[in-house]
Amino acid sequence: MYPIIFKLGPVTVYSFGVLMALGFYFGALAAVTEFRRRGGDPDPMWNLLVWIFVAGLVGSRLLSLLNDPMALMRNPVREILSGAGFVWYGGLIGGLGTAYVLARRYGIRFGTLLECTAPGLAIGQAIGRIGCHVAGDGDWGVPTNLPWGVAYTNAIVGWDYPPGVRVHPAPLYEAAAYTLLFLVLWVLRKRNPPEGTLFCIYLVGASVARFLIEFIRVNPKVALGLSQAQWIAMALFAAGVVWLLRNRAPGSHSAEVPS
Repeated sequence: MYPIIFKLGPVTVYSFGVLMALGFYFGALAAVTEFRRRGGDPDPMWNLLVWIFVAGLVGSRLLSLLNDPMALMRNPVREILSGAGFVWYGGLIGGLGTAYVLARRYGIRFGTLLECTAPGLAIGQAIGRIGCHVAGDGDWGVPTNLPWGVAYTNAIVGWDYPPGVRVHPAPLYEAAAYTLLFLVLWVLRKRNPPEGTLFCIYLVGASVARFLIEFIRVNPKVALGLSQAQWIAMALFAAGVVWLLRNRAPGSHSAEVPS
């Protein structure tokens, strides 16, 4: 794998950072494109998405720190400033909270914001997972004999397996699943379903993908043989299903979108 693209004096350009930035750009571009289709002004949307991205990074890093409280207590300064370790669900929570608080300030309905960002979240997540694969950030799977198994011998977090061992490229599995989810959402958006539908489909689809792939990942189990990510995925799946059922109830209407 290639965690470092190049070094120029004291400046190091990391592949994960580059792909994370690309994931944000293309995800935001998809969101702005949909917002413009709905008759919105793209400028405030871009500004809001930047703040959501920053809050997502903070939330992602915070949940990563909380996953290892002992290391944080032993050396809090080093752990906080290291910049290593990000948890997607922390970023989702941080981004959603910021979106809810700032949406009114930017003159954007929160429900509309969720609908517009649903496809962007999926494609941004897919590109980000490719970054995880290229950098070898530790979210790979268990050992496998399948022909597409990968040895992350130059992983940024270190590679502890002996020579000859290959593992499931779990980040690529997720990238494929999220790309498919993006394509589904990108097609469905033009049908103008009831507000909230696209975001619910994103929650359900992304949660199912993560829940299933987590079975072959190396993350520790926290309760009943399931990982933290699987418990969060189940909660988000349930929320998405309940919201979808409410949208199908009598009285729900398709979103009014200019043709």
